[in-house]
Amino acid sequence: MTRTTNARITGFTFLLYIAAGVGSMAGLSRNALANVTLSLLMCFSALTLGVTLYAITRDEDRDIAMFGLACRVAEGVLGAAFMPIRLALPAVGASASTASEAQAALDAILTSARGSNILVSAIFFAAGSTAFCWLLLRGRMIPSLLAWLGVLASVLLVISLPLQLARVIDGGFATFVWLPMAVFEVAFALWLIARGSSLPAVKPPFQSAE
Repeated sequence: MTRTTNARITGFTFLLYIAAGVGSMAGLSRNALANVTLSLLMCFSALTLGVTLYAITRDEDRDIAMFGLACRVAEGVLGAAFMPIRLALPAVGASASTASEAQAALDAILTSARGSNILVSAIFFAAGSTAFCWLLLRGRMIPSLLAWLGVLASVLLVISLPLQLARVIDGGFATFVWLPMAVFEVAFALWLIARGSSLPAVKPPFQSAE
């Protein structure tokens, strides 16, 4: 695919990814069908973004772009791997309300594990985002202000998410560190959809003089 096509796919996938995430946080996932749908959308969106962003940035630095792709793949796989446990949580919670303390303890453990799984997945997201945003900035593929916002928002998450996982900072504060990333992703998605054709052309392969 051309860079323009990859850019448009990236833009629309970002919006789908954001919508699925907002829907999940809003509580729409209490319904089993909605839970599965939103989770799968986020997992496949992460994989799609890894592939398309790699295609866009690989000519700037293939190794860094591959690292970004690997991180987004890890994000998607981690989310999918925990999905069966997510689906089992409502049933475990219902049985724990009328059964033994052991079941209640199991419910608490699974709920805590779910939160940790989300944070670990988010750490891979942040690392991949840092790699891709750095390449976008270095290659001057998007407006500098937007690229810098992406780099800083990603680095902020790389620093804060492990601290949240280690219980150094609480979830209330951690919510605010996502705001710069949310602004960047929406602005970046809209820019790609509207101006994707403005991305620099793919660099020709180097040929040594003979």
